[in-house]
Amino acid sequence: MDDVVSVRSLIKAMNDESRETIGNPSINLTQCKQAWPRALSVRPTFTSRQDCDKMGRMATRAMIKLTLCVGIILTVRGAPQRRDTLKIPLKMPQVSPKVKDTYLCHAIETSQKKPTYITGFEPDANKDIAHHILIYGCTTPGSRDSVWNCGEMAHTTDEYSTAGVCGSGSQIVYAWAMDAPSLTLPKDVGFKVGGDSDIKYLVLQVHYKNVDNFLPPKNEKDSSGVTLLTTSTPMPRSAGVYLLGTGGSIPPKSVEYMETACELREDIVMHPFAFRTHAHTHGEVTAGYRIRDGKWTEIGRMSPHKPQMFYNVTSPGIEVRQGDILAARCTMKNDESRTIQIGATQNDEMCNFYIMYFVDGTRTAVNHNCFTAGPPYYYWDNSPLKHKMNLKDAPQTASLIPDKNVYLKISSPSHPGISQKDVTLDENLQDRRLARLLDYLNNAYGDPDYYPPL
Repeated sequence: MDDVVSVRSLIKAMNDESRETIGNPSINLTQCKQAWPRALSVRPTFTSRQDCDKMGRMATRAMIKLTLCVGIILTVRGAPQRRDTLKIPLKMPQVSPKVKDTYLCHAIETSQKKPTYITGFEPDANKDIAHHILIYGCTTPGSRDSVWNCGEMAHTTDEYSTAGVCGSGSQIVYAWAMDAPSLTLPKDVGFKVGGDSDIKYLVLQVHYKNVDNFLPPKNEKDSSGVTLLTTSTPMPRSAGVYLLGTGGSIPPKSVEYMETACELREDIVMHPFAFRTHAHTHGEVTAGYRIRDGKWTEIGRMSPHKPQMFYNVTSPGIEVRQGDILAARCTMKNDESRTIQIGATQNDEMCNFYIMYFVDGTRTAVNHNCFTAGPPYYYWDNSPLKHKMNLKDAPQTASLIPDKNVYLKISSPSHPGISQKDVTLDENLQDRRLARLLDYLNNAYGDPDYYPPL
């Protein structure tokens, strides 16, 4: 930029000088000749005032052109390298699901020659049709079909084959719901895909909430999806998504806490910069924390009733290091007379807290999920990490609805703080119910490696 300013200043000075001398009728031949050394550092020979004037104008124009050329060269050499930006559409290829709560997947292959870096996401979807959208990075896709059913197994049809989201190597790259807006990653941060990365395919998953437009007489087609903002310029920082979630159930007419906590065991430094919550109609507030040496620091807290976008973290500059604990709580309120299960349909519930982070370099977390069985089997109070969590200092704001300042106190009878007796389930029944909850999660998120062994 300094080079550009210098060039402009020089051109202005030359123009000013030529206006004062060359072409000025009050200037005589001697004065015209004296103006030349100042402008061009040469002393030509003229026999008339008119020759001096004519040649001066030509010389001044030539000098301006030369100065511009030099300035452009200096500017290009001194300017930072401009990134190439390519928009890649990842959208459903004109599908028409016939059953509500259908999950459809569509994959694209990434470049195998060299890596691509995703720096932003532009969603193109309607919350009245798409309940939510996920983009997965996969080593292999769940199917080689253009479109396949990749969700709740009860909603299989002859129209689409059924398979998981990924065949291998699953990780979440992006999530959208509730008409969330576009997302641009911080400077020098990108999701590395293709090339020598583990992400060889990007899989779009759309959960269809409403299929009325796709049934007779409308018979419309859908192309919901996301446009990826990408560059081939290597990014010095790599982005990743860490997902915390639970299984479990919510008793009738109660407030329930769905909680999870995991210790980061990898020798990396994560820099969270955005968070996202996801729940269905019973979720009132979801909060996530880093716990270090017993001290709780909020990563983010939001009501799932707000647009389910990625928001800036509560504590800018927060780091997560080896030995730190990541914890999350979804506060659920069930006013119905039925038990609500965690599951894949809109009549079920979900408890998710997403952390979008970056690391310096290319090594992101290998284990990028933290799931627990949830209530009535798991709470922070009976967590194996309880002795490291300093629960007496757990923030009360974890169940405080943002903007309303309404605190929701747990009333579920299964919580250790409410009832001291054990859950009255025989061992075999409890194992079967736990396995069922994990099956729900597997259907919803597509990768059985998410969950700890029973």
